[in-house]
Amino acid sequence: MSGQPHGVEPGEPAAPAPALRVLAVDDEAPALDELVWMLGRHECVGQVVPAGSGEAALRVLHEEAVDAIFMDVQMPGLSGLDLARVLSRFSAQPPVVFVTAHEEHAVDAFELNVVDYVLKPVRDERLDQAVRRVVRQIHGRESAGEATGPADESIVVELAGVSRLVARSDVLFVEAQGDYARLHTATESHLVRVPLTTLADQWREAGFVRIHRSSLVALGHITEWRTEGARTTVVVGGHELVVSRRHTRALRDLLVRRAQPLGRAGS
Repeated sequence: MSGQPHGVEPGEPAAPAPALRVLAVDDEAPALDELVWMLGRHECVGQVVPAGSGEAALRVLHEEAVDAIFMDVQMPGLSGLDLARVLSRFSAQPPVVFVTAHEEHAVDAFELNVVDYVLKPVRDERLDQAVRRVVRQIHGRESAGEATGPADESIVVELAGVSRLVARSDVLFVEAQGDYARLHTATESHLVRVPLTTLADQWREAGFVRIHRSSLVALGHITEWRTEGARTTVVVGGHELVVSRRHTRALRDLLVRRAQPLGRAGS
């Protein structure tokens, strides 16, 4: 009884009870059986409903409710991409995770706002990460009435020729690099083909603010505010970033409204 439960990291409380009802979709029986088995082992999953095709999955969705969908992309008939497009018209769309051997569909997945993109062969720790992202998104929806902002989204990045998804909530700050932007998380940085001005407009409602013509920060990740003479900086994820005079007052007002006692840091 002393072992760590599957899906629970050291220092985290164990899930109170299996809760998620998950739909698993794959046209290849061995792959479907493996996905059902792996999902069923997770502490956060209570039941896994299998479907051997996109059409079968759609029938399940019309007959009963599920909390999330883990599905292959390339399937005969109704593909995973087709099913995700159908789901986008649902009034309450369950979070979708693609589980596939084909990495070339990651950009399409991003445009459809899927939660994650898991490549086969599926590893336990990678599937665990995807389940956790689903749980975070579901909890965000449940708290929507508390004005917590829009649901999380994912950004397609490329690393060593492989496309992967990075959750926006993991991004601490963004730096402009010409017509590109570099996303910084706690452990990595990724160059994306999106101008900083575009991200500033799209992510404003998610709590990202402009502090400089070349910098965008996640307001909730600011841990310190420092003013020395005419120079103002903020600390985000251990990085000290300069705040331009143009943005100083607006940023200070935002921090005060959030009732975070950051204005005294460094004084």
